[in-house]
Amino acid sequence: MEIRREQQSAVFLVIILLILVGIGSYLAFLLRTDFVSDSLEHDQVIKILFVLEDENKAALFTDVFIYYPLSRKGALFEIPGNTGAIYESLGRVDRIDAIYKEKGILVYKTEIEKLIGTNLQFYIKIGIDDFCKLTDLLGGLKVFIPSPVDSESEDGEELWLLPSGAVSLDGDKIAVYLRYILSDESEKEQRERQQHVMVSFLEALNRNRGVFFTKKSFMHYKKFLSTSIDEDSLLYVLSEIANVDTERLQPQTVTGSSRVVDGKELIFPYYDGELIKESIQMSTTQLTASEDVNSRIYVLEIQNGTMTQGLARNTALLLQGVGYDVLTTSNADTTDYEKTVIINHIGNAAAAKSLGDFIHCSNIIDEDVRPESDGPQTDTMVDFTIILGRDFNGRYVVEK
Repeated sequence: MEIRREQQSAVFLVIILLILVGIGSYLAFLLRTDFVSDSLEHDQVIKILFVLEDENKAALFTDVFIYYPLSRKGALFEIPGNTGAIYESLGRVDRIDAIYKEKGILVYKTEIEKLIGTNLQFYIKIGIDDFCKLTDLLGGLKVFIPSPVDSESEDGEELWLLPSGAVSLDGDKIAVYLRYILSDESEKEQRERQQHVMVSFLEALNRNRGVFFTKKSFMHYKKFLSTSIDEDSLLYVLSEIANVDTERLQPQTVTGSSRVVDGKELIFPYYDGELIKESIQMSTTQLTASEDVNSRIYVLEIQNGTMTQGLARNTALLLQGVGYDVLTTSNADTTDYEKTVIINHIGNAAAAKSLGDFIHCSNIIDEDVRPESDGPQTDTMVDFTIILGRDFNGRYVVEK
């Protein structure tokens, strides 16, 4: 009898243990699936790592996408594959996409988080073949091709044919669009094409939301996506980010100086990587701002009011790296400006302050903005003029 009671006790303990494990698993599942919706309910910004993988399991392109649901505004940052640094995970100086190839997506995500100075909540990885299938299921991706493409690869094995104009490309054509390389085309232009595809993909999700985001249909689409979150959370995230206003989504990139290391041309981010961190932070702040300071790309004119050669040109690279369009750089009317000044031509105080905050300049002059009925403005192509003074050290205005 004593043995039987011990057996019953053991069985009872096993049942309790199984119940506890079941409850624990269920709670873990709830925590995992509710994390995304909780983030949105608390007005948090969504930050996702997107990676498109080529046939050789290498990163064809990598994007950090930041989205704020309440404003429907987003920011897209390209991480060039040849971004260089001493990467802890590799123990050497190399391209950042070497981490993806050698260590996988999780380590790659961690190194990108260090690079941009912020945590990424999720990743979504898509192979090129699966991306082409998704493109077909979405009815094609809309892109603009300025002139017809009729060329072949250097080895003569591939023929690239694409029409010109605003066109909708199917999966096979998107693969060509992503990978063709023309002799007179820069690497920057090639990467810009990839970013256009990313924006078009988000637009296509929105266009097809009535079909794509139904529970039954999404089961078929999910198999083309590899991600760090469960199916319900992925459906929720994609249905949210599909609401982004793609008309205002202007891709940005990591900017830096180019150097050759061990035979590889690498881009080393400006200011020891602080610029990209500040760019991410500034964009995130703008997404959540009550005033719409990034409703469009602002056009700048930069004048050098000092004796320092190349100051305006270098500052243009700095500001282009955070999404501004620099129309002209030139010398000012004199080289003895003591203080840097920002001239606001459009009367947008919030946008002027945002620009001033980035370079630590509070010396902002508002130009009188005449009503449209009074005729055209001078310098109508320019929103802000920056005249650099001696207090500008190449990155910030420094109080003396």
